Amino acid sequence: MAAVPPTGEILYTVRRSARARRVRVNVHALSDLRSAGVEVVLPARAPERAAAAAVSELRPWIERRLDEVREALARVAARAGTVPYLGTSLELVPQPGRTRVHRRGHRLLVPEGDAAPALERFFRRAAREEIARRLDSATALAGTSYSGLDIRAQRTRWASCSSAGRMSFNWRLLLAPERVLDYVVWHEVCHLEILDHSPRFWALLERRWPGHREDRDWLRRHGATLVL
Repeated sequence: MAAVPPTGEILYTVRRSARARRVRVNVHALSDLRSAGVEVVLPARAPERAAAAAVSELRPWIERRLDEVREALARVAARAGTVPYLGTSLELVPQPGRTRVHRRGHRLLVPEGDAAPALERFFRRAAREEIARRLDSATALAGTSYSGLDIRAQRTRWASCSSAGRMSFNWRLLLAPERVLDYVVWHEVCHLEILDHSPRFWALLERRWPGHREDRDWLRRHGATLVL
């Protein structure tokens, strides 16, 4: 992945993808969690100039998304010493010698120093419990069933449902408000009946989870904040 000269003031990188069928532009937080970046995904046979054309065409949208991501990162920086958990705020309490995160009310007892790996393990365990409970309830109400549950750290997806009914969820959803997690669960449960995103799917989701657009918009605006 190489940096490309800017179109106007917008710097971007280009990534080739054998799976991509069209040019796609992603705006995301960089790994340092201090700045935002723009990535253009090109199909394998697309010319390089297609990236510059896409950035030029989408410039107003890219600039809005960059502002949103920067605002989100500022909120992440401002919450030092705490982490969100389904709409609540948990205080981080470092303890020498501790290797495993333990929750005690609204406090998380964490290893001293770099607690991020232990925190991720804690959230992965908690995500399996929180999401499985919601999936069981939603599928019972919908009269459907799923074949399995995976907890992952997908880069570009919050969740997915395979044609065999296997569910995969991003553990970072536990950093979102509870209603947003419930929305994503219902989104995937509806995919058990309709795998695509056709009008039929969105109509089914609206019946099962009224107001889903608001939750989807929340994820679009604030997804960059769902980091430790």
